[in-house]
Amino acid sequence: MEEEIVDGKVDWRGRRAVRHKHGGMKVSLLVLGAFAFENMATMSLAVNLVSYFTGIMHYELADAANMVTNYAGVSYMLSIVVAVLADTLIGRYKSVIFSCLFEGLGLTLLTIQAHSPSLKPAICNLFDKNAVCEKIKGSHEAFLFIGLYLLAIGSAGLKASLPPHGADQFDERNPKEARQMSSFFNGLLLAICVGGSVSLTFNVWIQDSKGWDWGFGISTIAIVCATVIFAFGLPLYRIHIAQRTNSLIEILQVYIAAIRNRNLPLPADSEELYEIEQDKEAAIEIEFLHHRDIFRFLDKAAIERKSNDVKSEKQDIPSPWKLCRVTQVENAKIILSMTPIFCCTIIMTLCLAQLQTFSVQQGFTMDTRIAKHFNIPPASLPIIPVAFLLILIPFYDQICVPLLRKLTGIPTGVTHLQRIGVGLVLSSISMAIAAIIEVKRKNVARDNNMLDAVPGVQPLPLSIFWLSFQYFVFGIADMFTYVGLLEFFYSEAPKGLKATSTCFLWCSMAIGYFLSTIMVQLVNRATKNITASGGWLAGNNINRNHLNLFYLLLSLLSLVNFFVYLIVSKRYKYRPQSPAVKSVDSP
Repeated sequence: MEEEIVDGKVDWRGRRAVRHKHGGMKVSLLVLGAFAFENMATMSLAVNLVSYFTGIMHYELADAANMVTNYAGVSYMLSIVVAVLADTLIGRYKSVIFSCLFEGLGLTLLTIQAHSPSLKPAICNLFDKNAVCEKIKGSHEAFLFIGLYLLAIGSAGLKASLPPHGADQFDERNPKEARQMSSFFNGLLLAICVGGSVSLTFNVWIQDSKGWDWGFGISTIAIVCATVIFAFGLPLYRIHIAQRTNSLIEILQVYIAAIRNRNLPLPADSEELYEIEQDKEAAIEIEFLHHRDIFRFLDKAAIERKSNDVKSEKQDIPSPWKLCRVTQVENAKIILSMTPIFCCTIIMTLCLAQLQTFSVQQGFTMDTRIAKHFNIPPASLPIIPVAFLLILIPFYDQICVPLLRKLTGIPTGVTHLQRIGVGLVLSSISMAIAAIIEVKRKNVARDNNMLDAVPGVQPLPLSIFWLSFQYFVFGIADMFTYVGLLEFFYSEAPKGLKATSTCFLWCSMAIGYFLSTIMVQLVNRATKNITASGGWLAGNNINRNHLNLFYLLLSLLSLVNFFVYLIVSKRYKYRPQSPAVKSVDSP
């Protein structure tokens, strides 16, 4: 039986990858397993670090919330840098290994600091008005930030490299593997949920009950397990070859060339635009895209100057900063047309940031009892939508998608943009629910004369499960929007930007987290003189704050954002599903 070569991929020894021997669904399970362990290591930190920063390091609540969102924002933003390095220099497999080492080192430093009394402030009750609690500072604070941001770098690298490396195990030009790749992206969210369910229960319980040194230690062990599982698949992987050229630079060249040629008239026939001849290429795989009549101003980058326009320009080797291929221009058009979609998803992360910070602090004021002798940690609340998604994701992928595929004829059941839109409207509903629940919580505190009750010591006579409604709705929104975005960016992006494109999602989330920090500060400044608490979100007493108004503001902003999304998504034109690819065997 003749071996079927997979174009553009090699094995770990640099030989051409063979279908049925390298890659495929079974091999991608190792990637999903590693992703599950990575989320087991980090998800509990995303929802519980505010408690660590306030209770152990003695930061104020707003400062602690901003530290968490800044950390998350930096992590997501750095994923773009790591993705470019993975695409152009070190490759995705090595990028994953290096990132695991950084994340493991960061968690080790945080474990050491949490265990050593000499590296953190003395124990103090923040809710005792007469207590003078010393905040961490100096070299100890520097130690904290070094560990935290080594963790951010490692987490960024894994987010940038693991999903595209998993997608590399499939050939999107093969119909069967294209459907499997769609299931893989759903599996990514399932892996997040599996790892997250352990992290949000076991890890959070360890952090709150046994101490943060044990909590960080468990996370360190989890990232070691992720590294071992991922490395185990080395002989079986289809490995992407790092490109010699940077596709982001090629996109920039289109804009520079278009500006330089801005005074040239556009030809009536698009065939007059510059493109290399396919029969001149040898031993390499080149992507060719057909011209589309959108963003015509970029077409000027592909206009060939006549000999009398330029005194000495070699026509056979044009400068890429003066003349670009049609395919190169079309790739730039794709990125430009994706930008409005990208922008419309930022506000959803702004909402997510509040569920990871302020909603957890709400939970600390409420009755956390499940049974007579068991209390649920507030940071474990996201386990409710996670548990639901553990059932919903397989149901959606194995039952709903095939049924929708028969009705719509679309391989993924619904279009990527439709899936994203469902999530955006659900995020607005989630924030509206959060505002209503917060009004109820504050009314209970006021009616029972417990506005100044100490969280965790004097719980309100209101079950913490009231918060589950907002988490539940937002969890479903996660499944639709974030997975839809990941698949949308990977499917629509130019061939040379497949890895970097998946980071557009993380970049969107990074901007959302940074905006959360800015918005909290702006809201506090704007409401400083009109509220008795000194701002909607000022101080550590959440019962005296106006979190309900902040949630309502986010709900309204999300609703406006959804209507803007409807407009831009309706105008979006999907790229050709089967781009022409010329592959010539080496002599």
